[in-house]
Amino acid sequence: MRSRIASTVLAAALTPLALALSVPAAHAAPAAAPYDFNGDGRADLAIGAPGATVAGQARAGAVTVVYGSASGPKTSTRTLLTQNTAGMPGAAEADDAFGSALASADLNTDGYADLLVGTPGEDGSDNNDGTVTIVWGSASGLSGARTLFSFFSTDYDRYGQALAAGDFDADGDVDVAVGSTGPVTLSLVAGPITRSSSSNGGSGSGNDWWASANGVTHLSSGDVTGDGHPRVVLHGRAAHDGAATTALADMKISNYTDWLQRLPSGFVSAVGDIDDDGHADIVVGNDRETSADPGGTLGGRVTVVYGGPEGPDPGRALLTLTQDTAGVPGASEKGDRFGSDVSLGDVNGDGYADLAIGAAGENGSAGAVTVLYGSASGLTTKGATSYTQNTTGVPGTSENGDRFGERVTLTDHTGDHRADLSVSAPGENSGDGAVWSLRSTATGPAASGSTSFGPGTTGISTSGAPGYGTALNS
Repeated sequence: MRSRIASTVLAAALTPLALALSVPAAHAAPAAAPYDFNGDGRADLAIGAPGATVAGQARAGAVTVVYGSASGPKTSTRTLLTQNTAGMPGAAEADDAFGSALASADLNTDGYADLLVGTPGEDGSDNNDGTVTIVWGSASGLSGARTLFSFFSTDYDRYGQALAAGDFDADGDVDVAVGSTGPVTLSLVAGPITRSSSSNGGSGSGNDWWASANGVTHLSSGDVTGDGHPRVVLHGRAAHDGAATTALADMKISNYTDWLQRLPSGFVSAVGDIDDDGHADIVVGNDRETSADPGGTLGGRVTVVYGGPEGPDPGRALLTLTQDTAGVPGASEKGDRFGSDVSLGDVNGDGYADLAIGAAGENGSAGAVTVLYGSASGLTTKGATSYTQNTTGVPGTSENGDRFGERVTLTDHTGDHRADLSVSAPGENSGDGAVWSLRSTATGPAASGSTSFGPGTTGISTSGAPGYGTALNS
C-alpha cells in the first residue's frame, strides 16, 4: 500500500481563537465521558441538521443539544448552535452544512465533555474548504467555542466531513481525527487542545486506496487491541472502481497509511466490546446493493470483526448479518438499506455491548431499527427486536421516505448505566426530520413511553429541508 502524502506539522498555531475565552475554574471530577457536556453523569444528545436555514441562509446548518435527565433527553433543557450563535467562530452562510458530522471528548480534561462540529461546506482559502468548531462543555452546558487547527487548507476540501476524537498517538492527550477530500484525506490534530492552546502539531495523509473524490467519509474509534489507546476505523471509496473501502489505522505510527489493516467494506462503523474480553470489536455497515457498490449485498449487510491483541482477531471468524440471517427480524429485500447506521452500547446493563442497526430503506424507505445483544461468546440473534414508527408505543406512523434508522445511537441519557436507543428519520415530514428516544430496561429498549421531537421543538427552522438527525452522537 503506497502512501501518497505523509507530512508532519510542527508549526505554531495556525488558527487563532475567534474571541477571547477565559479558562474555567478547575473541576475536581475526572475527564468526562463523551457527550456529557454538563458533567452530570448523563450523556446528552447532539443532533445535526446540516440542511437547516439560518437567518435566511439555506443549508447553513444547525445543531441542537438536548440534555440528558432521569427520564431521558429533555427538550426543555437544550442548546441551539449555529454559526450565528454568540461566541461561535464564523457566520452562517448558504451551503456551509454546519452539523454534518459530530464527535465528542473531554479535550481539555476539565470534567466536561466538549463537542466537535464539522462544517464541510465552509469557504476558506477556496470553496468548500471546510472547518471544525469546538464548543466547550461546562457545568451549565455548552458555552464558548474556537476553531480546530487546520494545517493543510490548500490540500483538502470538505475538512470536517468525518470526525473522531481520542488519544490516537498514545501520548496521554486527546487528539482529533478529521476526514476530508483532496490530496489530504485524513488529518490528525494532536492534543492537548484547550480554549487557549497553540498548535501541538499534527499530520495529514492520503492513500491511493481511498483517494476518490469522496475522500474519508466516516470515522469511528476504539481500543481494539486492548493496549489502552484507540485505533481509528476509516471509510472511503476506491479511486479505480468506487468500491467501499474500510481500514483500521494505528495513528501512533507516523506513516500509518502504510500500515492499514483492511476490514470488510462498508460506509459506517461502530467500535465496542461485544464479548467483554478487553478487546473492542468492530461492526461495519454496508447498506448498498451490488449495483451501487461492488461489495454490496441484497438489502444490505452488517459485519462483525472481533478484536484481539493485534487488531482483528485472526482466530475468530467474521460474523456477517443480513435480514435473512436466522433470528434477525425481517427479510432481505432490494433497497432495505440494512446497515445504514450501526451503534454499540450496553442496552441491558449486563456488561456486554449490544448492537443497534438501522435499515433506513425498509418498506419504501419508511425505515426500521434492529437491536441484537452481546454475550460472552459474541453477538447473538437470540432475543433480537425490531422497531418502526408502527411499533406499539413508538410515536408517529411509518411513511414512505421517512428513513427511520438513517442514524442510530446507543447512549446512556438517564445515568442508569444502560444505553438508551435514539433513532433519527431525516426524511420525516418532507425533510424536516425527527428523532425518537427509547429508554432502555433490563430487557432492552422499551417502546412504551418513548418520545419523539423534531426541529421546531428544539429551535431549528423547518424552512427548506433541515434534515434534522442527519448526524447523531457517534
